[in-house]
Amino acid sequence: MAFMAAAATAPSSSSSPLQLHKHAAARRSAPALLLRRPRSRSHRNQLVCSLDATKQAVQEERPAAVNGVAGRTDCYGVFCTTYDLRADEETKAWKKVVSVAVSGAAGMISNHLLFKLASGQVFGPDQPIALKLLGSSQRSFQKLEGVAMELEDSLYPLLREVSIGIDPYEVFQDVEWALLIGAKPRGPGMERADLLNINGQIFAQQGKALNAVASRNVKVLVVGNPCNTNALICLKNAPEIPSKNFHALTRLDENRAKCQLALKASVFYDKISNMTIWGNHSTTQVPDFVNARIDGKPARQVIRDTKWLHEEFTKTVQKRGGELIQKRGRSSAPSTAVSIVDAIQSLVNPTPEGDWFSSGVYTNGNPYGIEEDIVFSMPCRSKGDGDYELVTDVTIDDFLWERIKKSEAELLAEKRCVGHLIGEGEEELCEVTEDTMLPGEQ
Repeated sequence: MAFMAAAATAPSSSSSPLQLHKHAAARRSAPALLLRRPRSRSHRNQLVCSLDATKQAVQEERPAAVNGVAGRTDCYGVFCTTYDLRADEETKAWKKVVSVAVSGAAGMISNHLLFKLASGQVFGPDQPIALKLLGSSQRSFQKLEGVAMELEDSLYPLLREVSIGIDPYEVFQDVEWALLIGAKPRGPGMERADLLNINGQIFAQQGKALNAVASRNVKVLVVGNPCNTNALICLKNAPEIPSKNFHALTRLDENRAKCQLALKASVFYDKISNMTIWGNHSTTQVPDFVNARIDGKPARQVIRDTKWLHEEFTKTVQKRGGELIQKRGRSSAPSTAVSIVDAIQSLVNPTPEGDWFSSGVYTNGNPYGIEEDIVFSMPCRSKGDGDYELVTDVTIDDFLWERIKKSEAELLAEKRCVGHLIGEGEEELCEVTEDTMLPGEQ
């Protein structure tokens, strides 16, 4: 493998130096691929040992099997380099590298998302990033290598580290963000209750791994479906991480709802604000036109077609994914990746004055009267510090409340199905029988 001289060039003052790589193999005294900058600037960077030696050492010292598959984590290629930076070369303008884990990293959604993360589009143009890519099995490791090769070839100056592995206890080490995309898709003839149990076990394991090795303030965004209940399972298995730090992705639903309001009102998207998705990421979700605004005015004052708002609006949002598949022949991976970016940016940037965004969050202490101890999509605001607060200045009329309670009942039923995964009883007959999975997510 060729290594580019540019990789050893000192970062500009607007970015951060590559931090000392704390790779698990190095902690076990395995040889690492090092590209050191000598103290003397006249000397060239020297390649100390080969990538093959690194991979061999990692493979020889893999951790115990996880679900019957040996764990494996490698840094990759040029990202295995470590720089010996002089203290006087560091400046206050450099930011600390942010560490982001992505599960399902070889999948279609990640194929769009990872390059947005690496480019600076998500965390900012002066924020260096380390990507920790998690695969699901030994077979997925080769695909992760291919993803890492593409990231190498893209020459992103902010991307300072890439690690790939299949053991969450290795990949999640010290991460500050965990984007949990990987989940088993719903196969032919599979009941929704079966999907809850199968994917629930994945997120229970990942919650335990986050609890054991991640940053104590890690922010977790669950994308794999059924994402609300998977987020609940994950947070219940990570008791040392604040429950408030867990989110289920409902931003794609919000974006679709904004699109439909914009089309109906004949305005551009940026005129739509205060859009809320209440409830579950399913066909019981409640796109809220009551509190939505169009160019600063209540949506119902701009769109006078009450029948459309009450009937067609919600159905159109719910069926958008299915319609897309019929026309394009594939699922909505690109727009899902964009919605993940939007969800993160809503937490790392201050919410515009008077506006809010939707996220599936833990309901304990909510001001709306929604049942506690579930993950429910609600309106949120952020100061840009990664945290959020629930919005209190909303109107919930009888139309919304009736539908909110239906989505609440569905999530409570899902919770009972996974009681054995959250420490609330043994596995029992699941009452979830109605097929409410969104089109394209089955």
